[in-house]
Amino acid sequence: MAFFKKFLQKICDDDSSTGFKGGPAGTAYFGTVKADSNFNAQNDAAKLKKAIETKGVDEATIVELIAKKSNAQRQQIKEAYQQSTGKPLADALKKALKSDFEEVVLALLMTPPEYDAFEMKRSMKATRSEDYNIDDGLAKSDAKVLFEAGENRVGTVCSVLINVLTSRSEAQLCKIFQYYGKYSKEGLAKALESELHGNLEDCLMTLVKSAWNKPAFFAESLHLAMKGLGTNTDTLTRIIVSRSEIDLLKIIQEFKRMYGKTLQEAILKETSGDYEKILLALCGTQ
Repeated sequence: MAFFKKFLQKICDDDSSTGFKGGPAGTAYFGTVKADSNFNAQNDAAKLKKAIETKGVDEATIVELIAKKSNAQRQQIKEAYQQSTGKPLADALKKALKSDFEEVVLALLMTPPEYDAFEMKRSMKATRSEDYNIDDGLAKSDAKVLFEAGENRVGTVCSVLINVLTSRSEAQLCKIFQYYGKYSKEGLAKALESELHGNLEDCLMTLVKSAWNKPAFFAESLHLAMKGLGTNTDTLTRIIVSRSEIDLLKIIQEFKRMYGKTLQEAILKETSGDYEKILLALCGTQ
């Protein structure tokens, strides 16, 4: 939390919107998984069939064939497997694998939209604006509305906070945070912390953190998933799989900066076996 308070204070003091880190990446690629230049769907499908049917299952080959291919290539492998065997690849792997390793492999076989649907993203995803153009006038107005609904009155109008924070684009939210600093000495992060409690505070702070620096948000989520006794493998799997062809490289960089150790080191400490191997394969060699 302290990390993001500093971030929010920084952008409230900054009069530009160049800090927004959630927009299109342009020509740069920050994923850790890249397409295999020597790809052959039919060959890979045949190798997978052999790995699945091998006594005890050849997990190392499955990792090599699934984790080191782009999502588009995995879809071709699925099609080739279906054509050659008459059976869905996911069904065959589900029978052959188990536990967290199975969950990662099956997640990697889905297309990004299928995986998003599988994870049942919050219903507000259907209403949030995805427009990267910033409406300066609306940002000023929203900042004032947030201030008036929260720390400038006795009793918080939660519906107003929810409406603004869940419906504006991430780029727009960053601009709102900057203007909010002109009304409040404490800033939006402290305001939310003092005005709200429990799950609502957690949800709205998640929206704020994700909007400003998405890689840092995911780095924090990964850290919390592996902190203390036991590891939240659902969170670990979801983030690494879903971001592997988007910005996992940036997440790895933020993780090292925020916690002084690499994500790979944390994975080695908190996981084991084939699950550990496939996560490390997805993280690449950084």
